[in-house]
Amino acid sequence: MKAIVDIPFARPFIGREEEEAALRVLRSGWLTTGAETIAFEKEFTDFLQNPTLAPHSQLSTLNPQLFCMAVNSATSGLHLALEACGVGRAARRRGDSVLVPSYTFTATAEAACYLGADPVFVDVSPGTFHMDPAALEQAIKRLPPGKAKAVIPVHYGGLPCDMAAIMDIAHHYGLKVIEDAAHAFPSLTGNGVFAGTIGDIGVFSFYATKTITTGEGGMVVCRDEALAGRISIMRSHGIDRTVWNRYSDTKASWYYEVAEAGYKYNLPDLLAAVGRVQLSRAWELLRMREEIAAAYDKAFAGKQQLVLPLTGPGDARHLYPLRLNPQQVKISRDEFISRLKKQGIGVSVHFIPLHIMPYYKKRFSLSANDFPETMNSFLHEISLPIWPGMTMEQVERVIDTVLCSL
Repeated sequence: MKAIVDIPFARPFIGREEEEAALRVLRSGWLTTGAETIAFEKEFTDFLQNPTLAPHSQLSTLNPQLFCMAVNSATSGLHLALEACGVGRAARRRGDSVLVPSYTFTATAEAACYLGADPVFVDVSPGTFHMDPAALEQAIKRLPPGKAKAVIPVHYGGLPCDMAAIMDIAHHYGLKVIEDAAHAFPSLTGNGVFAGTIGDIGVFSFYATKTITTGEGGMVVCRDEALAGRISIMRSHGIDRTVWNRYSDTKASWYYEVAEAGYKYNLPDLLAAVGRVQLSRAWELLRMREEIAAAYDKAFAGKQQLVLPLTGPGDARHLYPLRLNPQQVKISRDEFISRLKKQGIGVSVHFIPLHIMPYYKKRFSLSANDFPETMNSFLHEISLPIWPGMTMEQVERVIDTVLCSL
């Protein structure tokens, strides 16, 4: 009989407050983007501009002004960000290049494809899951002059990548920087700045498995008012006024103008209301994940068969990417996963590299050996459950099963 996974890989932490927020919207008579979404954007902005409220923070100053725009997914947000930065837009040109790590989810690369641009893959640094700045610069140099337009670093697992090095390279070559911060809320860098607020634009995800959730949804963040204006218009059909504005404004509320051929990427109030509650408990949810990670770290430390995840004081601990040491274990990563699942432990792999996916492999004539560090990380990685609400009994069961399955 097939075993049932009774400790899932991920589960959203939803309580009565989220239920009541959703009911409030359902009873209001207004379900689409409106007052709740506007409030969510303001509260998210306030959160990012005030890292002094982070646990154990030594900071005493606020971050500069931000613009936060809610969208229906982080994928939509990446598309809007690239479009606002001009990728593929000038004369509807094709052939622009956007540099992305191969070690990421397909959304990071496919957003470039939406605009007729080519994703150019970059290897990760040895022993990490983050874009290698040296490999990034080499990839830029291999492109024809003027082709590279943007770079999308990914804050894998909630740990901020080397943004200082990436920003230096991007500025040197005149590239826009769009942070894929889907995993990175509320991740802080060493100087007290939230990941996702460093580059030209940052994009957060509120997908069901993320650190806070609206079910589906995301937030686009930037400091440039012109970029923010473009994103705001393009997320709602290119119309110059929102539906909520047309509904609530007593002056010519029916009239609007289409300024561009935009998209349908707005976040509805029903989801935003849930997001507001989740945002209010962001630090509590982080503490829960940190406690689980600490238990894993303690149990697996010193085990020669295992390589613990890299971490730091600003890590959002979205994932717990444990790696097998190929020199010390006799089973493959896939067999290891099979053993865990047979014992009812839900696990995952983050990520299957994009350069070995059929679409990208065929389109760009790529082979597995083109990005050796990416493949080395992929072949030995396994993501363990680390969701708020896990009991310590469940955590201990995961630990015991891991150790007994080696």
